[in-house]
Amino acid sequence: MSALTPRPRTVARAATGTGATLALATVALAATGTAGHAADYTVRQGDTLTSIAKRSGTTVARIAADNTLADPSRVRVGQVLRLPDAAPAASATPAPAPAGTSYAVRSGDTVSAIAARHGTTVAAVVAANGLDARAFIRAGQSLTIPGAAAARPGTGTAPAASTGTYTVRSGDTVSAIAARHGTTVAAVVAANGLDARASIRVGQDIALPGGTSAATPTQLVGDTFAGRTYAPQVVDAANRNKATLLAAGVPSRADMQAKVAATARAMGVDPALAQAVAHQESGFDHTAVSPANAIGTMQVIPSSGEWASQLVGRQLDLLGPDDNVVAGVAILRSLVRTSPDLPTAIASYYQGAGSVKRNGMYADTRRYVANVQTLMTRFR
Repeated sequence: MSALTPRPRTVARAATGTGATLALATVALAATGTAGHAADYTVRQGDTLTSIAKRSGTTVARIAADNTLADPSRVRVGQVLRLPDAAPAASATPAPAPAGTSYAVRSGDTVSAIAARHGTTVAAVVAANGLDARAFIRAGQSLTIPGAAAARPGTGTAPAASTGTYTVRSGDTVSAIAARHGTTVAAVVAANGLDARASIRVGQDIALPGGTSAATPTQLVGDTFAGRTYAPQVVDAANRNKATLLAAGVPSRADMQAKVAATARAMGVDPALAQAVAHQESGFDHTAVSPANAIGTMQVIPSSGEWASQLVGRQLDLLGPDDNVVAGVAILRSLVRTSPDLPTAIASYYQGAGSVKRNGMYADTRRYVANVQTLMTRFR
């Protein structure tokens, strides 16, 4: 099978049925402080560091810094964390900037994430700042934010007019729904009165504001791969994501390879392994989307993206080049740590850890593992 061909993704199952979930240690209130003052929290099973930070009006980064945590996703049960003074809850989500305002790029930002936060679009940000087709930005760069939602005096930001509804399916996220329907996260949140976490549930009807028609997009992705035929709603989502990536523009393959290597080194993963997996999955082509709706360079499906977001302690946008790589590398890191050997970790990325444990490696999985291990020698 060609390394350039997007592979169907079942790695979401790795989030359950493995020891990886135990690494997501949780934090529960010990109630030893008073309002407005620092308090002690005792780590327990059940809550993520992200959720306790939001509940306490602070951030994961602040908790990590105050407790000198090297890896916020790996605190242990029973650990006592000192929480900083709570910040106003409204500060957790940046307010949309007025039209034409400036924004200073921070480390980890992507154009898609900035556009979503400010109620505008990737295309508008690219055009307003004269960015190239790859939409490259750098930390410290000042961006003009065009067409952002501006609050009307005394009324707040008016939700965009609804153009239809969408029923939430398993694995959906607000960012993925917004991208598929040509709107923004901010617009969907405002139109549906969602909280700062943009929480949605399966079966919920979501109003689609200011977006394009929910009709099936141009057929850019087929419905069958490696003998598997995928459900129409999955293929529809894949086609919308493919169209979004093609319209937004992405970094070159060489640039994506460099991102994969640099991210792996920063996250403590063997760069040769991460590059080999990315090459096998997509050939470093960030516009790659499979019939299983595996997205981008690392070919991560939305439900696996949610797991990866928990692993790193922040919401990841799989359509964004940087976040996509972070998601794939975070999943690899967890699988390497929890698997008995490297071939099993590689197999779990492709087949899913739970499936590998129950069924062993399928024939196509064994070929996948062999290909990745061979490719690793190329990137040493």
